Amino acid sequence: MTQPSVHEIYAVKYGQNLTGVRGHFFLGPDGDPHDEHMRLDYYVWVIRSLGQDILLDAGFTAETNRTRKRDHWEDPHQAVTRIGVDPATVPIVILSHLHYDHCGDLDAFPAANFVLQEDELEFWTGPYASRGEFARHTETTDIERIVRLNGEGRVQLVDGFHEVVDGVWVQKVGGHTPGMQATYVRTEKGVVVLASDSSHFFENIEQDKPFAVHADVVDMYRAFDTMREAATSGLVIAGHDPLIEERFPAVPGHEGHVVRIA
Repeated sequence: MTQPSVHEIYAVKYGQNLTGVRGHFFLGPDGDPHDEHMRLDYYVWVIRSLGQDILLDAGFTAETNRTRKRDHWEDPHQAVTRIGVDPATVPIVILSHLHYDHCGDLDAFPAANFVLQEDELEFWTGPYASRGEFARHTETTDIERIVRLNGEGRVQLVDGFHEVVDGVWVQKVGGHTPGMQATYVRTEKGVVVLASDSSHFFENIEQDKPFAVHADVVDMYRAFDTMREAATSGLVIAGHDPLIEERFPAVPGHEGHVVRIA
């Protein structure tokens, strides 16, 4: 009998936002004290199994950072080479959603197909994407690139729950964006949920506190419940939390840049 595939997960940090305050990140009274400084870290995620590396998200590039002005260390495709990922041969990149800090470095993965929820692409090519509160979180060139890649047959549009490969699934949870998807990974610890922006900080999901940027608050609460239920390991990994570096061990030689989640 074939054994189910298990995977390793690595969080690869490529930059950070040092200018944020709590009021930027938490909704309503959960954002108090409003001016309390909070760091937000930028990660891409390597899902490693025998013979292939799958990526979750593709960050943003130095070019985009000219206007975004974050503390950007290196482009994501450069960052993942720290643990031996070859961007030229990565077969699959899962895109949690289409905000600028998750889909900006796609050209660096020429062999990859991109897994995206159909509702996400539909929203960002629809009539409300250009409205101010939504538009400020995206780059027009990123959306145009996705549309082009879709036309080339390199975007796999999925609807709801989908198995990417044995032991890796995505599920639309919404909330942060209309087609936001969480990623579930079978590991030796059990199923680990990579929340990406379904929970920016551990405090979001662990204390039931919605993030300030959202398309639907009810869906954000539902996403918390869905992810908790899916995580047989007990691990729902926040997408931007500096505590990742404290909760999980650094990869030797790459302290401050790479941690192993499972």
